[in-house]
Amino acid sequence: MNRYPLWKYVIIAFSVVLAAIYALPNMFGEAPAVQVSAGKVTARVDGGTLSQVEQALKAANVTPNRLTHEGSSVWARFDTPDDQLKAKDVIEQAVNPDAADPSYVVALNLVSRSPAWLTALNAKPMYLGLDLRGGVHFMLQVDMRAAITKRLDTLASDIRLSLREKDVRHGGVSREGNAIEIRARDAATLEAARRVIADTQPDLELVQSTGGEPRLVANFKPPALLKVQNDAVRQNITTLHNRVNELGVAEPVIQQQGADRVVVQLPGVQDTAKAKDILGRTATLEMRLVDESAEGRAAELSGGPVPFGSEKFLLRDGTPVIVKRQVIITGDSLTDAQPGFDQQTQQPKVDLTVDAKGGRIMRDVSRENLKKRMAIVLFEKGKGEALTAPVIQAELGTRFQISGSMTTVEANDLALLLRAGSLAAPMEIIEERTIGPSLGAENITKGFHSVMWGFLVIVVFMTIYYHLFGVFSSIALTFNLVLLVAILSMLQATLTLPGMAAVALTLGMAIDANVLINERIREELREGMSPQAAIHAGYDRAWATILDSNVTSLVAGVALLAFGSGPVRGFAVVHCIGILTSMFSAVFFSRGIVNFWYGRKKKLKTVSIGTVWRDDTKTLATNPGDGR
Repeated sequence: MNRYPLWKYVIIAFSVVLAAIYALPNMFGEAPAVQVSAGKVTARVDGGTLSQVEQALKAANVTPNRLTHEGSSVWARFDTPDDQLKAKDVIEQAVNPDAADPSYVVALNLVSRSPAWLTALNAKPMYLGLDLRGGVHFMLQVDMRAAITKRLDTLASDIRLSLREKDVRHGGVSREGNAIEIRARDAATLEAARRVIADTQPDLELVQSTGGEPRLVANFKPPALLKVQNDAVRQNITTLHNRVNELGVAEPVIQQQGADRVVVQLPGVQDTAKAKDILGRTATLEMRLVDESAEGRAAELSGGPVPFGSEKFLLRDGTPVIVKRQVIITGDSLTDAQPGFDQQTQQPKVDLTVDAKGGRIMRDVSRENLKKRMAIVLFEKGKGEALTAPVIQAELGTRFQISGSMTTVEANDLALLLRAGSLAAPMEIIEERTIGPSLGAENITKGFHSVMWGFLVIVVFMTIYYHLFGVFSSIALTFNLVLLVAILSMLQATLTLPGMAAVALTLGMAIDANVLINERIREELREGMSPQAAIHAGYDRAWATILDSNVTSLVAGVALLAFGSGPVRGFAVVHCIGILTSMFSAVFFSRGIVNFWYGRKKKLKTVSIGTVWRDDTKTLATNPGDGR
């Protein structure tokens, strides 16, 4: 009656071992470390970088505990924060000799002290939020001038396309400062252009220039200018959200502050260097034609003057390329970017997909410029770099690729940046704070004490009141706590102060289920049922009540998870997971312990569940013993 089959005990044993392994990394703490990552697409972190860091530390008499090259970063671990800070300055000077144009990101970090065998099992400690462990705080400023300039360049391109479709032969469309100039041969053509622009671009106000060549000057209307600025901030916030989601950061805080600033808080993030790298890049993409004129060729080959209307960029191998200023399409037209491998060369590549408008422009431009070169320029931190300048071999459409001397990691990073969305304008990190664990030490201590003291009080009460069954309930409660921590660690969730409150609440709800079970067993014993039958009936009849109470609590937790944000979601995540673990531990796990202890006794006369009060017609039974 009260015996589990072997497979149920196997499940219990497996869950205990699994929970212990994945909860264990949280006991080892973290070591201060310095992380070196690539700050540009062109920068590479390899064995040479590792040797450079090692030599710099050796020359400065700073000895790391461990120096490794893991993934796309070099890690130097130290015993104390003082050594960490000293090493950061030394490494910064070694890998970034030009402080104004750093090629590498050197950041302070915390690395788990977990043994290698736990790391090999992918057992990692759970993240702690900004209010507990600390994290990274960024203040970014949007370059509004660049946002307006970029919008004007796009509008100039749209105006050219509209005039071409309406067969209006203009004398040139160009951006001049914060305005767009449209030139025409005569007044009639200029009037036709004005009507087309007025119909297609309602955000622009047109003024006819007097004297000289007939021309129109288009400027933003004041409401439209304000809308461009607001849209730039909103689009950048959306892009930052997408990038943070790509990084897998839990519970980020990304919000506007003032007219042109954005606050980004990444609580509990471990890879701070990667976060700074991804968020700090502008990663705006532009497609431009290469200047194939004699002057452009001369500037490429002999370093002559760059022709008017063109710019000089460097390819990845350092070769110069002269590119026209006119932008064909920008990253705004990009809908997808995926890394892959070229089937012919087996080299890493990035497959790009553009929207219908961008595809139409690419088809027209490629058809008119067959056998000419088109440069793909990536603007990063205000500086442009020509990723590649291939010859247009055939008419292009909505899908094409970027290829060149990229590594697999670089292709993945580039695809991530482009896929996350193009920034409406460059953003500069004007404030950066790495909040250390000392700031949240008091919160950690108070939260830990609240959970532990609550746990101990529950254990003492249950043991005194329910005797051996109270011990069983306490063991199940301990397993529930370990299992909850293990699941949060496996999910790499971020634990905040509200999350710790949810842990304390979970303990109360978990023990509540055991109280229902124990009281139900007592009730069956009062009715004169045999101990074995009372145990069986107690667990079976209490299950419906336990399920009902936990489901209603789970509904409330799911509602908080769906409609809440920030700390509320942190509470809801722990609350929902805690409900599921408490149902497993309080019913399935605790019954396994009871069945293991009492189920093997064929002639069981008493059970140790505290005082069982019978009615007056029956004797009073007090069984504080172990039931033997």
